Amino acid sequence: MAQDYNPVPRPKANMGQPIARYEALGKVTGAKIYADDLPVPGKPAYGWMVTSSIAKGRITGIDETAAKAVAGVQAILTYRNRPALGDSKTFAGGGLAITDRSPLAGPEIEHDGQPIALIVADSFEAAREASFRLKFTYEESDPAPTFGSEGVVERPLGEVNPGYEPIRFKDADAALAGSAHVIDAEYATPTQHHNPIELFSTTAYWDGPRLVLHEPSQYVWGLKYTIAEQLQIDPDNVHVVSPFVGGAFGSKGAVTHRTAMAALAAKQIGRPVKVVAMRDQGFTHNGHRQETRHHVRLGCDAGGRLTGYDHRQSEFTSRVSPYSNGGLEKTAAMYAFQAVKTDSYIVQGDRNVPTFMRSPAEVPTVYALEAAMNELAAAAGIDPVEFRKMNDTRVNPVNGAPYTSRSLNECLDAAAESFGWSRRNPAPRSMRDGDWLVGWGCSMAMYPTLMSPSTARVTLRRNGSALIEVAAHDVGTGCYTIAAQAAGERLGIDPGRIEVRMGDSRYPPGPISGGSISTASVTSAVADACDKLAAQLGVPEGAGIDARRAAVAAMTDPELEVLGRWIPPSLDEKALEAMYDGGVRITGGNLEERTMFAFGAEMVEVRVNERTREIRVPRITGAFAGGRIMNPRTAHSQYLGGLIWGISSALHEKTEIDMRRGRYVNDNIAEYLIPVNADIQQVDIIMVPEVDNEINVLGVKGIGELANVGTAAAITDAVWHATGKRIRELPVRIEDLL
Repeated sequence: MAQDYNPVPRPKANMGQPIARYEALGKVTGAKIYADDLPVPGKPAYGWMVTSSIAKGRITGIDETAAKAVAGVQAILTYRNRPALGDSKTFAGGGLAITDRSPLAGPEIEHDGQPIALIVADSFEAAREASFRLKFTYEESDPAPTFGSEGVVERPLGEVNPGYEPIRFKDADAALAGSAHVIDAEYATPTQHHNPIELFSTTAYWDGPRLVLHEPSQYVWGLKYTIAEQLQIDPDNVHVVSPFVGGAFGSKGAVTHRTAMAALAAKQIGRPVKVVAMRDQGFTHNGHRQETRHHVRLGCDAGGRLTGYDHRQSEFTSRVSPYSNGGLEKTAAMYAFQAVKTDSYIVQGDRNVPTFMRSPAEVPTVYALEAAMNELAAAAGIDPVEFRKMNDTRVNPVNGAPYTSRSLNECLDAAAESFGWSRRNPAPRSMRDGDWLVGWGCSMAMYPTLMSPSTARVTLRRNGSALIEVAAHDVGTGCYTIAAQAAGERLGIDPGRIEVRMGDSRYPPGPISGGSISTASVTSAVADACDKLAAQLGVPEGAGIDARRAAVAAMTDPELEVLGRWIPPSLDEKALEAMYDGGVRITGGNLEERTMFAFGAEMVEVRVNERTREIRVPRITGAFAGGRIMNPRTAHSQYLGGLIWGISSALHEKTEIDMRRGRYVNDNIAEYLIPVNADIQQVDIIMVPEVDNEINVLGVKGIGELANVGTAAAITDAVWHATGKRIRELPVRIEDLL
């Protein structure tokens, strides 16, 4: 049966206390805590980005006369007058730029909504008015905006990612040929956009040679070094401030053209410049979840044991910067496959560059695998929950590396008991309530346990208070709160007496806030700092928390300060050194010697109106195991948000494209569908206790991206169970069921 909703879940084994969020009061009272709220010296000017109205071609003329006539206009930046800039390196090239095309690089237009000018004026209204009067003429070409468009180019992923290798584990073709049951199906996921509540913004000003940036960022040290490289200045002369981020989900990790444009404009006019991208501009200059296609062949023997798994994935990406996620090496590790074959391709066309979006590789690849698992279970006549349990594995089948911990079966059992799965009639169209056809579906959820080097400075004071400083980031996940808890638990201090400072490039470097790595990485560095403090206070190694608490109480120095540092076991000192230079070094998931993932199980009830085909989700249950849970309250929020996003991904979200002009049609949150309260009813979350002492100092796994992985497959299976119709292209809509 469903659990009673409890906003403050009780901690179970290996879980910390569900204390309230560090910044809760500031957020609910509207305190000025976000980057765009921060004060600047003097009166700021306002920038408006002008973006292209075509998707492919070149600029043939610019008429600035009418725009310059608007009162208050201070500057107009275009490719014609932009100062020289340095290289823009993408993630694939070891940098952080969204694209390797520099801002305002030239007249070529590579995608719809490409930034082509920045107008700076004394007021926001004047800058916007001038943008309407700035006239561009183009030589336009026909774009290739999606799969199958004339002019797209398909390439094996290995051509653009030298580190990629297709998987060939035994003979998957032979294994499938000898299987009693085989699913051979194609699946598709759409382009999707992040749409965080906090808009993308940059405030830039110069203090002599020193550039100060207020920008919501998932990696302030990376932004510091990337913009220094673009502007060809000393990184020590760049100061980035991003204390809190109002939603990111991957969209604020890369450095976009907006930052350099704001910095150049501020230098030109000698005043601070604020640039806020409008909602529609966020669709085109800042990345998205890439569109994907999947061909999956999956087989099992007569008893239901998996045999061969063959997965061909294609990702649609930009023509100029071939971003890709890959991800099939993760699905290949999920079950006891006897043979595996995977191939990844990119398809390049005339669209803006995709970027990370929460669970970037896992959401599309796991959807295809889990949908096929549900179809194969039905073909074999086996309950889909039992089918997964009987094909569980304790090792990565491809390389034999054991899992450090794997609680998938425990999650399946917990979710099934809470949901009442045993009452499910397996026959399609067998369950109904009046005019509503009722379907139940399930899926596995997973996310690799990823980690990064981190440092953290901890200052302990004689009065029993402490200060933590680390250039990590809180993107709404509760990192401030958890850092305070980690230090409190290590030193025996009330977390309420610990001040935490983050999101500032003046602090010791922390990891990028991506890949669900922040908690594991930051708390490991904090723990190291606390251990060093205990040693300075004379606490014997191995002594318990009472000894540490007593040593803190007996402290005689006014304060002690130490720098904690942590490097994941599979990395070395060079990884930490790279982080000091703004680099990103992440490890985990599938390694040669061990396999590290968090797991979950999701079960969903779908109702489809037999007459109108309206689709509703009255309830969903998720059970998750993520190692040490530092704070059940913030973890509950992350799981809740993930499940809601999973429903959204399956039934609502799709960025529509004008196939003739290559432009996004629903580039706003009125027409880009996301769930509202009426769409989300009962959400039950179960935290399954798990201990893993092999992954990091505190045994923490990342959970922020776990819960929205697999949800779509549970929903499409529930739709099939209700109606008897398989939908393999997301999102599922009324017209698909007519």
